Amino acid sequence: MTARILVVDDVELNVRLLEAKLSNEYFEVIAADNGPQALELAESELPDIILLDVMMPRMDGLEVCRRLKANARTTDIPVVMVTALSDIADRLRGLEAGADDFLTKPVNDIALFARVRSLVRLKRMMEEFRLREEVCGRFSSGNGTEAAEDTSPAKILLLKEPGFAATRIVETLTPVAKAVLHATSCAEAQRLIEDSVELVIASLSMPDADPLRLVSQWRASEATRQVPILLIAGEGELPRLAKGLDLGATDYLIRPVDRNELLARTRTQIRRKRLQDRLRENYHRSLSLALTDELTGLYNRRYVLAHLAELLARMPEGGTGTAVMMFDIDHFKQVNDRWGHPAGDDVLRELSERTLRQVRSVDLAARIGGEEFVVVMPETNLAGAAVVADRLRLVADQPFTLQGYDQKLPVTVSIGVAVTNSSSESLEALLKRADDALYAAKNGGRNRVVAAPPALSRIPVAIAS
Repeated sequence: MTARILVVDDVELNVRLLEAKLSNEYFEVIAADNGPQALELAESELPDIILLDVMMPRMDGLEVCRRLKANARTTDIPVVMVTALSDIADRLRGLEAGADDFLTKPVNDIALFARVRSLVRLKRMMEEFRLREEVCGRFSSGNGTEAAEDTSPAKILLLKEPGFAATRIVETLTPVAKAVLHATSCAEAQRLIEDSVELVIASLSMPDADPLRLVSQWRASEATRQVPILLIAGEGELPRLAKGLDLGATDYLIRPVDRNELLARTRTQIRRKRLQDRLRENYHRSLSLALTDELTGLYNRRYVLAHLAELLARMPEGGTGTAVMMFDIDHFKQVNDRWGHPAGDDVLRELSERTLRQVRSVDLAARIGGEEFVVVMPETNLAGAAVVADRLRLVADQPFTLQGYDQKLPVTVSIGVAVTNSSSESLEALLKRADDALYAAKNGGRNRVVAAPPALSRIPVAIAS
């Protein structure tokens, strides 16, 4: 994994040392020797990670970090404070300013590379979620309202800490945890993590099991892939700690564990997890809005065209075929003119529900505009499509109930059906045949089903009326 790294330090020797180490691992390095220059480069270059010295003239690293996190363009760039200060209070001030981690001079190479790779992975994942949300948001009709940040207590899983240490950790986590589940074995942890856990805190010191195997398994599983994992290790366990970060652990603490730092890192991990969840939910919601019709809940034109194109591309030559049924409501304008658009909406919703009840689970129903609908039926010949079409016509012919009115409204539909057995027939040609059959049904007196002729013929065939 390569990345662009911004190194910020007012001492040139320190910059050259970090640059040499990182370049040797094939990272691209850009440098700044003061805070204002670092802010400019972060804004213009958008590095993957920033290694930031704390003690600098003009503007110290804490202030630079605060400004980076306050800027929408740079807020997701991970910041690692590099300092000669090892005091816990200084680390806490950095975490409160928004820093993602600390490295103490002289920088340990194992910790440096493991931390850089882990944070770069995190940044790219966040970028991907934000990009998906942005792209889908362009197609959706949502109002874009940002949900308030969830600060409620979280459920935390604590793995294999001895009794006294576990008690101290549980007490420390009281302000942020609604429950701390304590697993004493890997098997128990596997079971408990499925219980809506938002953070795992795992000790590397397990004489009877390997917690890194659990990290690997959790990252391989879709259900637990996004759960943050905070490792606790001793000073002599840095190589295994680096391996844990490579496998997907998101943060770590070195013993002896300071309570305030544990609390600060826990808050950060929970906040980040909830942000990822919110971005993912927004993405899926936007995707749903982009691909479904808001009124009826059916798929929309954009989706059905993409789905049908893919279906045709995969259809084997000489197979059963793919059927397209296109229908719309007869004299629908009269419904809107007499009863109003809310009544027309009721009819559209009810017809959509009736349609879904008449087709198979593998069939795809969509509203493609106004009162016009399409059903795509894979592996369906003309005889099978005709049966479904006539069944739908008869069901639609049953009166519709309008909300707010005592009487029932008679409604009929006209249906055109086209079937293709060849992947060489274009999407446009197939839809055109179905559309021509629909208009033939309209011109033939409505409330009927007409099948399109085969692609080489030009005579439509009436099936039922």
